[in-house]
Amino acid sequence: MKIQRRPLTGTPSGWDPNVPEILQRIYAARGVYTPADVEMRLGLLHSPTKLGSIDKAARIIAEAIVNDQHITIAGDYDCDGATGASVAVRGLRLLGAAKVGFIVPNRFKHGYGLSPALVDDMDPATELIVTVDSGVSSVEGVNRAKSKGISVVITDHHLPGDYLPNADAIVNPNLNGDEFPSKMLAGVGVMFYVLLAVRSVLRETGRWGGKDPSLLPLLDLVAIGTVADLVPLDHNNRILVAAGLDRIQRGLANVGVKALIRSAKKDEANFVSTDIAFGIAPRLNAAGRLEDMSLGVQTLITDDPVAAQAFVERLEAINDERKEIQAEMVAEAEQMVLGMNTGDEIGVVVFDPKWHSGIVGLVASRLKENLYRPVIAFAPAGEGSDEVRGSARSIPGFHLRDALALVDVRNPGLIPKFGGHAMAAGLSLKIADVERFKVEFQKVAKELLTEEQLTATVFSDGEIPPGHLNLDFAKYLQRCGPWGQAFPEPVFDNLFYVEDYRVLSDKHLKFELLDPRDGSRVEAIFFNGYKGGEPPDYVRLAYELNINRWKDTERLQLMVRHLELVE
Repeated sequence: MKIQRRPLTGTPSGWDPNVPEILQRIYAARGVYTPADVEMRLGLLHSPTKLGSIDKAARIIAEAIVNDQHITIAGDYDCDGATGASVAVRGLRLLGAAKVGFIVPNRFKHGYGLSPALVDDMDPATELIVTVDSGVSSVEGVNRAKSKGISVVITDHHLPGDYLPNADAIVNPNLNGDEFPSKMLAGVGVMFYVLLAVRSVLRETGRWGGKDPSLLPLLDLVAIGTVADLVPLDHNNRILVAAGLDRIQRGLANVGVKALIRSAKKDEANFVSTDIAFGIAPRLNAAGRLEDMSLGVQTLITDDPVAAQAFVERLEAINDERKEIQAEMVAEAEQMVLGMNTGDEIGVVVFDPKWHSGIVGLVASRLKENLYRPVIAFAPAGEGSDEVRGSARSIPGFHLRDALALVDVRNPGLIPKFGGHAMAAGLSLKIADVERFKVEFQKVAKELLTEEQLTATVFSDGEIPPGHLNLDFAKYLQRCGPWGQAFPEPVFDNLFYVEDYRVLSDKHLKFELLDPRDGSRVEAIFFNGYKGGEPPDYVRLAYELNINRWKDTERLQLMVRHLELVE
C-alpha cells in the first residue's frame, strides 16, 4: 500500500476569503471548483422532467390514484430497495392513494427482481405494479404481470440488458439515450423523482386546491438508501443526502429511522453519512440477507413508535446472527486464499457448499479489502440446488459488469444470469461450472488489470496545515459534506512522533502523537493495524479527522488509514 496525493485538475475560484485554502483544495480534488458546486439547496436539484418517460409513468400512477386502483410496490432485498419501497408506499399515501401494498422478493424463493414467482405471490387485487430499484431486466416477470392484466411501471437505476421488458413505462436514468444529467441516482432517488412528477400531474387536476402535500418527510429515507447503495455522490445526490441528514439532525426523521438510530447508538443531532453506512444500512440489509426485507420496509413505513421499536429489535437480532455467520465464512475464505500467489491469481473466486448465499457479498468485500483484487464469492442457491449464486466486489479500474459480459461472450451459456455495476455485481452458475468460470474470470482479470492498478493506494489531500489539527476544524469539515462514495471524506498525511501507544484486543493500535511542527498533541486509533512488535518513534500517517463523542464529552481522534516508516 502507498500514500498518494490527490491530483488537482482545475483551479478553485470565486471562494469567500474566509473559506480555508485547505478546504478549497479538498473540494478541487473532488472536481468542485466554485461555491455553486457545494450549495445544497433542494431548488438546485435537476428537474424531474429530464428523466425519460417520467411523465408517462407519472400519469399512469396518478390515474391509478384517482381511480382508486390497487397499487403494489415491488421492492428489492437490499437497503436501497427497502428505503425505495418505503418512499413509494409513504409517498403514494401522501398523494392520496388509498390502496397501496408492497412486496419484496425473498432471495431464496423468488430470486432477484420482478420475477414470475414474485408476480404470482402478489395480492390478487393488484391492478398496477410499480417496481423500485429493480425491473429493468425483468422481461419474464413483466410478461407474467401483463398476462394477468396488470399494468407495470418500472423505476430502476441498474444498467439495462440487451432487451427491455414490455412495461407500460420505464424510468431509469441509465437507459440508452436518457437525457437526465445525473446517471448516479440510487433506486430510492429515482422513486422520489417519480413521486415529484406524480404530484405535478395531480396538481394539474386541482386535487388539492393549491395546497400540495409535502414530500419532504421522505428525504430521510432517500438519504439512507442513497448512501447505503454506494452510488457516487455527485452534486445532485449530495443535495438529496444533505436534505435527509438535515431532517434527521433536526429530529424530524420518521419513527422507524429514529428507532434504528437508537439501536445503532448514534446521535440524531450529530448524525452524518458514515452513520448510515456503518450503523443503519447493516441492520436493514441483514433482514434481506438472512430472512425477508419486508421487515425492513415495515420498520420504515410504520408511524407507531412501539411497533417500530419491536421491528428494530427483530432487525438487531437478525444482524447479530448475520455477524456470527459472516465471521465464520470470512475466516474460512481467508484460509482458502492463505498463501495464494497474488501475482498469478488476479481475479479471486471462492466457493464453499456450506456457505450462505445472503452473506457472500460481505465475504467478497472483506477479501477484496485484504487482497486488493476483484473477488467473487459463491454459495449454493438453495438447499439441494445445482446452482450457485455469486456476489462480486471490485477495485478501481476493473468494471465488474463489463468483465462478466466479456466472460459471457467468450463462453456462451456459462453464466445463466449476471448484472450489476462497476464495483459490485451478482451472477448465477451451475455448481459444475465453478472451476471453469474461475479459469475464464482469471483470464479476463489478467488482461484488464495492470500491476499499478493492483497496488492499493490511500489517496491523501496532503498535509493538514499547522493549527488545524483540532476539534473545531474537524467539526467544520464535517459540516462541509456530505461525504461518501466518489466524494470521500478528507484524508490527510503528516509526520508525527509516537509518544506512546497501546495494543487493543491484540489487533488495534492506539497512539499518543506529537506534531513536530508546533508541538501539539493528538490521539489516534489504527484499527487492525497491529502486526506485532513496536511501532517506530517517527511515522507518516494517512488519517481522517474523527470526533470521538462519549456521553457529554467530545475530543479529536485521528482515524489512521495507513502507516509508513520514516527513514
